[in-house]
Amino acid sequence: MLLKLLLLLCAQRCEPTGLFLTVSPPQPIEGNSMKLACRTPHPLQKVGVQFCFFKDGSALGLRWTHSPELRIPALTRKDSGSYWCEARAAAPKAVRSGRVRIDVRRIPVHNVSLETQPPGGRVMEGEKLLLVCLATAGTGDITFRWYRGALGSDLGEKTQRSLTAEFEIPAVREGDAETYYCAADNGHGPSLSGLVSVAVRVPVSQPVLTLEAPGAEKAVGEVVELHCEAGRGSPPIRYQFYHEDVPLGNRSAPFGGGASVNLSLTAEHSGNYSCEADNGRGAQRSEVVPLYVTVPVEDGENLPSTILEGLLGSLGLTTVALLFCCWLKRRAGRRSARDPPRSPPSPVPRESTYLNSTAPVQQQPIYENVNVVSGGEVYSLVYYMQQERQSAAVPPLRTQVQDKDPSAIYSGVNAASIIDDDYEDAM
Repeated sequence: MLLKLLLLLCAQRCEPTGLFLTVSPPQPIEGNSMKLACRTPHPLQKVGVQFCFFKDGSALGLRWTHSPELRIPALTRKDSGSYWCEARAAAPKAVRSGRVRIDVRRIPVHNVSLETQPPGGRVMEGEKLLLVCLATAGTGDITFRWYRGALGSDLGEKTQRSLTAEFEIPAVREGDAETYYCAADNGHGPSLSGLVSVAVRVPVSQPVLTLEAPGAEKAVGEVVELHCEAGRGSPPIRYQFYHEDVPLGNRSAPFGGGASVNLSLTAEHSGNYSCEADNGRGAQRSEVVPLYVTVPVEDGENLPSTILEGLLGSLGLTTVALLFCCWLKRRAGRRSARDPPRSPPSPVPRESTYLNSTAPVQQQPIYENVNVVSGGEVYSLVYYMQQERQSAAVPPLRTQVQDKDPSAIYSGVNAASIIDDDYEDAM
């Protein structure tokens, strides 16, 4: 009897009495870990004691174990509830601790920002754009949303247990140049980022080169404006001008549009012109535009040597041809001088007509020229004809002076030059 009493007393002392549950940290945060420990006021001295942890009436873990601690690695809001623990020795009866209320705190999302890839929000048309939404704090599952424009056009959303999320635009277009922002929410209300501007850079199109008068001839000394402009392309744009593929100079258009250069024309400015536009995405070349510069003929110094040689050659041939013609005419004149002289033709007799009238009437002279060559002289024969009215009783009189027609007037001109002989040949 005494032995049984001693064993009973020893068993009661070996049984875990006065259990209590400890939580570390005392105010657990969502996403962090939490440790539960089943403790007694005095260390347990009996080997073989087992422990079990409970939450809202359900056993946790492997149920009964020899470890007095249980670790929960990542808490969620669902881990909030009522916890306790139990311990037992060899006897089947277990000792239970008091209940502990655990509320897992969720930290609201804050310090949300939006970043872009490529950085700075500058992307070329056709490239991929990433909108990265970040939060510096926040626990649990976070829902991210992305918006375009100040009015908040919804682009899409993602929910994940992370402080970072990405939204991708595979190939941006010119119309995607806008302002963007994002929002993050883990149940405490959305936290918004600031606005981020995205600039979509458009590659330049093929530029067009225009002159003041395309295709028209311009004179030396005039000023011609060369204007190069690309229809599409994000500024700044750099324009390069060429004359026969030789660079003339460049101009920059920091706000878009075209650029121009002025030329004070010389003879060397004739040729083909082109221009090039580039904004960093790839240069584009314009079509070739010709320019013809007219050089004044009297400006002999500006004539190229080939033109002068051609003119001198043609003048030389003309001079030889003229000399040859003069030689032929001179030879023909000498042959005519050796021919026997030709007598001048007899003048055609002209009769004077008299009418019955006592008073003379007005004389009517009539002249005829006949050129006659005799030896070295050229004669000009002029006939003078007149009509008179006399009385019918007076017979007509006809006189001749030195066998010459009184109405003919002779004059002679010495022919002493080759031109006279040529004139004779022409007659």
